[in-house]
Amino acid sequence: MTQEDIAQDKTAKSQRRPALRPLKSLFPYMMRYKPQVAAALVALVVAAMATLTVPIAVRRMIDHGFSIEGADLIGRYFGALIAIVAVLALASACRYYFVIWLGERVVADLRSAVFAHLTTLSPAFFDTAQSGEVVSRLTADTTQIKSAVGASASIALRNLVLFIGAVIMMVVTSPRLSAFVLLAIPVIVLPLVWFGRKVRSRSRMAQDTLADAAAYASEAIGAVRTLQAFTNEVYATGRFSGAVEKAFDAAKLQIKARAFLTAFAIFVIFASVVAVLWIGAQDVLAGRITAGALGQFVLYSVFAAGALGELSQVWGELSQAAGAAERLTELLAVEPEVTAPASPAALPQPPRGEVAFEGVTFAYPGRPDVGVISGITFAVKPGETVAIVGPSGAGKSTLFHLLLRFYDPQSGKVLLDGMDVSTVDPIELRKRIAIVPQDTVIFATSAAENLRYGKPDASEDEIRAAAEDALATDFIARLPEGFETMLGERGVTLSGGQRQRVAIGRAILKDAPVLLLDEATSALDAESESLVQTALERLMQGRTTLVIAHRLATVQAADRIIVMDGGKIAEIGTHDELVAKGGLYARLARLQFAEGTARPVL
Repeated sequence: MTQEDIAQDKTAKSQRRPALRPLKSLFPYMMRYKPQVAAALVALVVAAMATLTVPIAVRRMIDHGFSIEGADLIGRYFGALIAIVAVLALASACRYYFVIWLGERVVADLRSAVFAHLTTLSPAFFDTAQSGEVVSRLTADTTQIKSAVGASASIALRNLVLFIGAVIMMVVTSPRLSAFVLLAIPVIVLPLVWFGRKVRSRSRMAQDTLADAAAYASEAIGAVRTLQAFTNEVYATGRFSGAVEKAFDAAKLQIKARAFLTAFAIFVIFASVVAVLWIGAQDVLAGRITAGALGQFVLYSVFAAGALGELSQVWGELSQAAGAAERLTELLAVEPEVTAPASPAALPQPPRGEVAFEGVTFAYPGRPDVGVISGITFAVKPGETVAIVGPSGAGKSTLFHLLLRFYDPQSGKVLLDGMDVSTVDPIELRKRIAIVPQDTVIFATSAAENLRYGKPDASEDEIRAAAEDALATDFIARLPEGFETMLGERGVTLSGGQRQRVAIGRAILKDAPVLLLDEATSALDAESESLVQTALERLMQGRTTLVIAHRLATVQAADRIIVMDGGKIAEIGTHDELVAKGGLYARLARLQFAEGTARPVL
């Protein structure tokens, strides 16, 4: 399922599912903690039984206590009521603790599960998904569920048990009066269910529009320098405000539905209590029931009405949580397009670093009709350095994506050490490949942790050695706290050359037999390029290296150069051979090296 599939299914699923069914997806997480669930249920039942015992004591006090003979019973009854209240308080505290604990624990597990699942999804999903919208599901939706699974679920369970117990005791106390009440229940419950579905659908719409606003905010904040450079503050603020207003309008529809639901429930429920009380008063006058029994019945009917009224309000909150759970379930239902085979083949040991493409044809999933590469065939020997050059859009970076198995080709094979990469575990495959990209990702953590990304269990000595080999030690030492300096989101405090040397340090730590360099020096000034090039030369030693480069001056020493054009291989050879051929490479070389300049033109 792709991001487009999720969007198309939203309305259909919302109309198709009963209001609270998506919450069933939370049960497996709750069942991990059966002792706590059992404790919560026991506390819930004890609290409900204590509450239901109170009207019995009240009845006996009314019928037998208000006389000279029964005067001594009043003290006993009040003493019993104090004991019941103590049990009720203790049971309610235990119920609250265990239910809230379960809510926090389940949501923590759910967040971890959703994030872990997101990390396994193929890049094809993120080609179309909005990261801000995904993060909104991971944060705002799980917070909504926490509120419901914790407080709201506790209130709902307590009132459901209390309602059922009160109805049973009403029937025991007076079957005749209970019949009038039970006849009114469908009139109350059916509209509650119908309105609850309306609340859920509108809650889902409000959550979706809020996620859209969050997605835009995330994008704008991430590009705040570009936003300010083009003086688009007013435009961005207006657009975000518009998205927020749209979310508010959706929320208003939800609020109106819940408000009407609450008003309807309270009026119908308590009107039915008044009607039953009137009928009961007639029965007392006719001698069909005692005053104490009527008092007991009225208390039970109030308990039942109050519980039903609380359920009507909690129903709306649970419906909101159901909408959030549905959105998270959709994420968890997305299957990665690239998966490990059921019985993955083992890569040969020791690794050789041999790479081959055999008749590979590929188009990106989002643009299946636009072929990116077609019929690509070449091989790279262990330890060989092969450069890939060509105009923008020729398919150079796509070769790296296929080798890393971010995507699978429509036809042909990609091989590593003689093994078809589609037959091996992607994780084991990627362990043998290190990459230095053009746009290095720097995380908002320390310099040491950014380097350690290449090897999570690297020691301090290994990190410092990698930084030394990457020529990064000098600039890191000048940072306020050295290796422990926080680099800021996306490494905004570092220059382009410094970010690239951090990326090289990661690749050194990973120590993989195959190295991919994706235009690693194309955006650097001469001084930074010289430092990075020196660090790259150290990194390339003893490794199979594939280099994508715009600057032909950086690939002249490659063992071979593959020239791509229009998704196909146009030429293969050394620098001198390709210049002598007078083809595309020779033309590009003349443009770049004219008048002694190495100006990038690709």
